[in-house]
Amino acid sequence: MDRDFVLETDTARRLYHEHAEGLPIIDYHCHLDPAMIARDHRFDNLTELWLSGDHYKWRAMRSNGIDERFITGNASDWEKFEKWAETVPYTMRNPLYHWTHLELRTAFGVEKLLSPATAREIYDECTEKLRSPEYSARGLMKRYSVEVVCTTDDPADSLEHHKALREDGFEIKVLPTWRPDKAMAVENPENYRAYIERLGEVAGVSIGRFADLLEALGRRHDYFAEQGCLLSDHGTEGFYAEEFTDAEVEAIFAKVMSGKALTEEEIAKFRSAMMYHGALMDHAKGWVQQFHYGAQRNNNTRRFRALGPDTGFDSIGDELVARNMARFFDNLDEKDRLAKTIIYNLNARDNDLVATMIGNFQQGPTAGKMQMGSGWWFLDQKSGMEAQMNSLSNLGLLSRFVGMLTDSRSFVSYPRHEYFRRILCNLLGDDIERGLLPASEIEFIGGLVEGISYKNAKTYFGL
Repeated sequence: MDRDFVLETDTARRLYHEHAEGLPIIDYHCHLDPAMIARDHRFDNLTELWLSGDHYKWRAMRSNGIDERFITGNASDWEKFEKWAETVPYTMRNPLYHWTHLELRTAFGVEKLLSPATAREIYDECTEKLRSPEYSARGLMKRYSVEVVCTTDDPADSLEHHKALREDGFEIKVLPTWRPDKAMAVENPENYRAYIERLGEVAGVSIGRFADLLEALGRRHDYFAEQGCLLSDHGTEGFYAEEFTDAEVEAIFAKVMSGKALTEEEIAKFRSAMMYHGALMDHAKGWVQQFHYGAQRNNNTRRFRALGPDTGFDSIGDELVARNMARFFDNLDEKDRLAKTIIYNLNARDNDLVATMIGNFQQGPTAGKMQMGSGWWFLDQKSGMEAQMNSLSNLGLLSRFVGMLTDSRSFVSYPRHEYFRRILCNLLGDDIERGLLPASEIEFIGGLVEGISYKNAKTYFGL
């Protein structure tokens, strides 16, 4: 893993080192805790920084036969790290092997391979470095030349930490992202009612009707905009575009608020209304709307009851989405209310589907108004990124792509941007070497690399 890691040709190396290496990072979708940034959190040890909340690593450890006590249980931090080090050699050909050593090298300058033989040395060395100021939450962000971070926030969140960071004069922009998933989660009436009551309190609206819910969300939407929000995001199984009337949605809302379970048809109509009205709000603000679709979550009931969501028991789903996706965008486009949009598919089966769908709704003067999102979650590895970029290249314009993000809760996940940039340069360099792209246009292609790696996102999000 030297300076030319992944770069297989001289042209790829030239593209990376002259046009991508060292560019700032715009991390426009992540799950960092803004409170940790606001208080400039200091990490006690490498386990806290690296393993806490990282369900990618947890899944690998379980697959390697590690007992849950050393993953999410009450084992000591050193014992958990020791079991991770025991697992790492067995992650070869899993992206975790690359990410692990990229993160050790770029964050801590550690060049050794992590294994049981090196675990104690690496743990102690990195933990000692974490005691110095440059390895705080903010220090790590500066180390990776981060320029902008967009966190993921619920409409009922106070955004107090975003305000504190702005007032503190922190040089890295930390912006909120509107994520209204809980406002659509009507499948559990008891939980939903509790959430709506909380949202109403925060918004200063007594929510008794669906119209009141839209008013409360509108107020919070305005508040998010005041705090610098530029994007919305939806974590959804698919797209919802059922026909509905105001009366139908009011009746559905009344039913769920009374504690009664909804039918699948009612859930679909309600989510269709919510998704539509939310998209209108986003368009009015000039925001970018993001849709992360295709996850099948919480598949292991026993583990979900014990550990809760986001603990490593999600997988790729296989819902059919094309018809509703097209109808949803078309309903907005007919009224000229379709905002800039990024679609992230979790099932690689849908790569070509999404790459062609965005072409239906492109519109000047915005280049790449509709975006196929980068390889996400199970697809944010080398072959997944290559497949996504190949689909986009074949069926759209790779040159207008807004590039990579971390989608992470970790302050040392930024090498995923480097990983992506290397893979991008290797793809383009290989095409030039094989005569598929003109070598005479190397400087123009270098400009495309700079755009995809950084500049396109800066322009697209208005940063």
